[in-house]
Amino acid sequence: MLKLMNRQYFKIRLFQFFIGITFLFLYTFSSFAQLTDTSKTFSQKPSSEIQKSHSPKRAALFSAALPGLGQVYNKKYWKVPIIYVGFGALAYSFQFNQSGYVKYRTAYKYRIDTDPLTIDDYPKYSNADLEMLQKYYHRYRDLSVIGIAALYLLNIVDASVDAHMFTFDVSDNLTLQLHPTLINTANVNHYTTGIGLNIKF
Repeated sequence: MLKLMNRQYFKIRLFQFFIGITFLFLYTFSSFAQLTDTSKTFSQKPSSEIQKSHSPKRAALFSAALPGLGQVYNKKYWKVPIIYVGFGALAYSFQFNQSGYVKYRTAYKYRIDTDPLTIDDYPKYSNADLEMLQKYYHRYRDLSVIGIAALYLLNIVDASVDAHMFTFDVSDNLTLQLHPTLINTANVNHYTTGIGLNIKF
């Protein structure tokens, strides 16, 4: 039984790691992907027109209706397979844990009833083992459902944020510089050192 638990634990941890990597990809590269063809858009239309035609509300509604559709609306096509791979992994995790839960719950019911004709398939497991196994699979089944809901909401939030950032200026004209400077203390007519911040639009 210990080997079985270790094997199932490893599979579930692998799923959790994969979902974590999915979320990391979705947000780490969001700012990087923003650089695609925005300069062409600015050169063709004024920013006010683009902002009116590209609605964050519409992007959020698209992703709520069909996950990934808001990302397509934002021209972030590379995010769509990541979203669906994440949903696929979580759906498999749900099915795997649900199957284990039903299997051990049924065995536990057979074990504790008073009918001698109902015999479970796990005679080597004690009643406590079967009870622990069904609780184990039940917990990770519920976590899979929570993961699916979280990924669905994350997909909507991501589409809305990307739509808000769609008209954000990422050209070379936008710079930020930090440099040492002297600060005049008005009361004592004395200069102290500090850090200056210059932002160029």
